[in-house]
Amino acid sequence: MNLKVISRNVGTALLVSALFMFLSIIVSVMNGNDSALAALIISFTITFIVGIFPFIFVRKTSAITMKDGYLVIVLSWLLSFIFGMLPYALWGGPFSIIDAWFESVSGYTTTGATILANVEALPNSLLFWRASTHFIGGLGVVVFLLLIIPNAAPVRLRLTNMELSSLSRSGYRSRTNKTIVIFSSVYLGLVLASFVCYKIAGMSWLDAICHAFSVSATGGFSTRNFSIASFNSLPITLISMVFMLLASMHFGMVFFAVVTRSLKPLNNPILKVYLSYLCMFSIIAALVLKNGNYAATWGQAILDGSFQMLSYASTTGFATADNSNWPYFLSLLIMFAGTVCGMAGSTTGGLKTDRIVLLSRLLVANIKESIHPNSVHEVHIGGTVVSRDNIYPHVMYIAMFFVVWIISAILSMVVGGGMETSLMATLSSLGNVGPSVGDVGTFGNYGLLPAFSKFVYTVDMFLGRVEMYPVLAVLYLLFNPEKKF
Repeated sequence: MNLKVISRNVGTALLVSALFMFLSIIVSVMNGNDSALAALIISFTITFIVGIFPFIFVRKTSAITMKDGYLVIVLSWLLSFIFGMLPYALWGGPFSIIDAWFESVSGYTTTGATILANVEALPNSLLFWRASTHFIGGLGVVVFLLLIIPNAAPVRLRLTNMELSSLSRSGYRSRTNKTIVIFSSVYLGLVLASFVCYKIAGMSWLDAICHAFSVSATGGFSTRNFSIASFNSLPITLISMVFMLLASMHFGMVFFAVVTRSLKPLNNPILKVYLSYLCMFSIIAALVLKNGNYAATWGQAILDGSFQMLSYASTTGFATADNSNWPYFLSLLIMFAGTVCGMAGSTTGGLKTDRIVLLSRLLVANIKESIHPNSVHEVHIGGTVVSRDNIYPHVMYIAMFFVVWIISAILSMVVGGGMETSLMATLSSLGNVGPSVGDVGTFGNYGLLPAFSKFVYTVDMFLGRVEMYPVLAVLYLLFNPEKKF
């Protein structure tokens, strides 16, 4: 284990959080030194000192092993959670220690679940910090680190391969060390474009930047208690839908569509499946809402149904309607959309449509081979043959996803969580969706749930955000310290 390279890289991740804490201090000063100023100054000072410490006392080195790389990824996220909770905990208000931890993890993992019943009671600087955790987490704590490491550095190449899954990398059509630049360019472009659109549509500067951070990261934190519904604006609703869709598409695909000024890169089988199920589910939702008198007009039914379906499928979690009173069938449908979710190579959580397509085509191939034992049926995605060896890790991930879901739900129920809330809240947390159904639906919050349940949900958020394998690798190393890889 190379403590030098680990400490310096983790320190870099903390300095990113310190930067946004400093920006939050500026927001506080611009708003007349609001009530979070002292908490932010203390948080910034602590985070900056800890982050800068390795650069002062640890000699620079670029040597890194796989073991070091996984530790950098896991520690960067965990320490960001810990230092990111300081502004909440020091400010106080509704934030206990567990609630500050929950809000921090939910922000960095771009889950968007909240313990707050009254978001609008927060000072503007804390609202900005809250949205900033989405911005940092959406781009990725480790991606920030990779942006400042020289292209030729071994640590950059190694961490790029570990931070982005093979599903994410496959659509970039470029060398590995360019993938981070492409991802970052699209992400920052979405933030800027959504900010401009929100501002033109009538949002204040603070609302526009916070919602731009949130929608681009597919996070869901809003500055308003009733999310997008609070603005009662069709343009703002439509802008949110456009950017939720773009942020849930593979960023490599978006990048090449813009660069080539052609729609040809969008001719992708995964995108077709994603858009198909979105359209189908939205139509079903509109029919259920109108026929069940949950919407006064067809226009409202179509808008609410398609917005909520896209919000869950993109794992953003914005809301234009309260889903707590919707039919149970529709609640299950939007949770299914949130579990399958958008495409790999985006900021979405969940299983990813890519994995579902791979699984379904592998299943069809296996059925054909069982009927014709002497034949071999290859799995094709967009004209490309995908080997079974490359598919099985994703099949294993789907299996692990549901195993973790059941275990987490049982743990939540043991401490007093209701069965429906435990099952749905765990699924939403593991998929990084944020809001779920019922009491923790679009206009609800997680504030009244048992403390242990909240902790379980934060573990699920983390596992869902890093897609489990880095955490499992670190746990394996901890219990098998003699193993090297």
